[in-house]
Order: sequence, then structure tokens, then C-alpha cells
Amino acid sequence: MAARPPAQVQPCRYKTGKTLGAGSYSVVKECVHIDTGRYYAAKVINKRLMAGREHMVRNEIAVLKRVSMGHQNILTLVDYFETMNNLYLVTDLALGGELFDRICRKGSYYESDAADLMRATLSAVAYLHDHGIVHRDLKPENLLFRTPEDNADLLIADFGLSRIMDEEQFHVLTTTCGTPGYMAPEIFKKTGHGKPVDIWAIGVITYFLLCGYTPFDRDSNLEEMQAILIADYSFTPTEYWRNVSDTARDFIKRCLTVDPHARLTAHAALQHPWIREDEVKTSKDGVDLLPTVRKNFNARTKLHAAIDTIRAINQLRAGQGAAMMNGALSRQPERGVPPPAPEPSDVEMEGVEGTGVLGQDAGSDGDVAMIDSRGNARGQTEEQIREQERRIRETQAGLWRQR
Repeated sequence: MAARPPAQVQPCRYKTGKTLGAGSYSVVKECVHIDTGRYYAAKVINKRLMAGREHMVRNEIAVLKRVSMGHQNILTLVDYFETMNNLYLVTDLALGGELFDRICRKGSYYESDAADLMRATLSAVAYLHDHGIVHRDLKPENLLFRTPEDNADLLIADFGLSRIMDEEQFHVLTTTCGTPGYMAPEIFKKTGHGKPVDIWAIGVITYFLLCGYTPFDRDSNLEEMQAILIADYSFTPTEYWRNVSDTARDFIKRCLTVDPHARLTAHAALQHPWIREDEVKTSKDGVDLLPTVRKNFNARTKLHAAIDTIRAINQLRAGQGAAMMNGALSRQPERGVPPPAPEPSDVEMEGVEGTGVLGQDAGSDGDVAMIDSRGNARGQTEEQIREQERRIRETQAGLWRQR
């Protein structure tokens, strides 16, 4: 067996700058090519933290090499290399921000704008599928704008969970992976999945873009999974959906079809009347959705952050935080300032049997269940949101009064 050639050692051609984002095992930094002066984004992956999951990095590189520079709506891999401690993936620099942040900063936002965004995303997904690639983690956080300009390209990013598939085989992938709220039923069932999971995620994103909350939002991952398995969602409350067309709802229904074989393909989705550019209404024909979308998104962000804070406090009170104690003296928290909430994490479970890992959150109890209804995927009225916020404030005040 021939020996592997020794790795080439070269002087570093990039200088890293400010941090643009961070994950569980990597950070994304702005970087500049020393010779050309061009700016890029460098995903810096810690080898020690990544130990045992190197396949994800190798896979991301393989996927990006196959599709880079082939579509204007896919992030381009410019370079990749490694040092003693880190792996570096150098890509285009997307300075326009994440999809939903950009929407919330706009002065107005119409249904036709959402259709334009989904058309660009579907065009890139169709390109990926044509090249035998399934993304498997499509969500608003992985959709970035190239520049801050209004006409900037929307880019699909983060191919860490993507897979290259053989021809048109379907029952190839059985790993439970992705972000729970955007995962298709067949991923949970572990019966095999493929390209249709990306179309399911497109349906969830479209629903989210039109109302500000996701269709399967539930109290726990288990309840969320149970709703996804039977596509238990609706276009309610009516006050949030009255200005959304029947064509848009039909598009969502065709994407959120439980049977993956009956679900739209990427190319069929591009031909749907809601997506077809020559059939989409102009902005002047619609109603500005931004007030509703922004209100619902902000209310849920605030609500979920408060719930996570209360859950963390309850866990500590129950003694579940003992493993975190290392003998160091902690500071007395300021009154009225709760500790930071733990960040929600994506799910990547190689070889895990069943779906019990995605069960109910540890530490949830009666108090949390009482105030964390999240509308049971039906949205919430303003009165319900105000009532929940009042109960959260009372609960937080009571927690901090107890010493």
C-alpha cells in the first residue's frame, strides 16, 4: 500500500479579523487575503472540539467543491486548509445579514417579497438536487444576503449536514439530523429520506415568513415531533392570515405533505403559481405584512427567552446544576436581572436509534408548562401574548424574591 504524501506546509495567505458568528465547534471570522486585499469569511473549526465528527467537515468541503461558483444563490468555497489546531473554510463574505433580520429592518414587506425570496431559495435548492445534493438544514438562519443592498443575492449557507446522494436513490439517509422545527416527518421515522426533506423545510420557512411564527411550534421537542409526523398545523389566528392569499396557502400545503413522494419537487415548486415570477402579484396589490410578522416574531423571541430563563432557574433550584459547580465562588446576581438563557442547539445524532433523544425538555415542570403554551402552533392573539408576558413577569419576580 502506497504511503500518503506528506502534507505541504505553506505560509498563511490570510489575516483574520473580527468575529462574525459562532457555533458549538467553530467561529466565523472576517479575513483578508494578504496578497490581493480581498475580504472573505473564514469558518475556523476547532479540531479538538470536532474530534469524532470530522466527517461533517470533510462532507461540507466535498459538497461546496461540487457546487461552488455554479449558482448565484449558493455560498462559494474559495479555499480550505488546516493548521495544527484548526481547520479553515474560506468562503464568500456575506455582509447583508440573515434573512429574517433583514426583513425586520425593512420599511415594508409584502407577500410578493416573500415569494421572491422563496423563488431564489428554490432555484438554488433545485441546483443542489440536480447535482445529487440534499442540504438537510434549511432554515432562515442559513439564508444570508451577499451585501446590504436591497437587490442583493440571497445565499444558502452552512452545508455541514448536507449529503451527496447516488443518482435518484431515496432510501439512503437515515441519520436524525437538522433543526427540529424544520425537520420532515420521514427524518423522525428513520425510514430513509432524501431530497424531499428540503422541500418540507421550504414549506416551514414560507409559513414563517408570512406570519412570524413556525407551524409546528410546541411546548417541547416531543410534542413538536408528534405534530410534524401528522402535519398538524393550521392558518390561524385568522387575524394574522386574512391578508395572505389562498395561492400562498396552497403552496405551503403542497410542501408540508407528509408523504415525501407526494410532496412537490424543487422544479415543480418553481412552477407553482405563487412562485412563478410572471404570476406573482406586485407589491402594490398586496397588504404590508411587516407589522404582523415583526410583532409575532418579537413576541415569541421574548417569550421563549423568558421561558428558557425560568427553566434554567428551575433546574438550578432542583439541584440539576450541581455538575456545573467547580468550587469557584459565583457572584450574587443583581435583582431583577435573570441569568442568561442557554442557547437552543441544532440536532445531529449519528447512529442514534429511535427518536427518544428528542423527547421532552429536561427540567420542564408545571410552572413552565403553564406559561409556555406557545399557541399550540395556532399563533396567539395579542391578548394571549399580553397575558403570558404578565405571568412571566410575575413568575420571574417571585423567583428572585425567594432567597
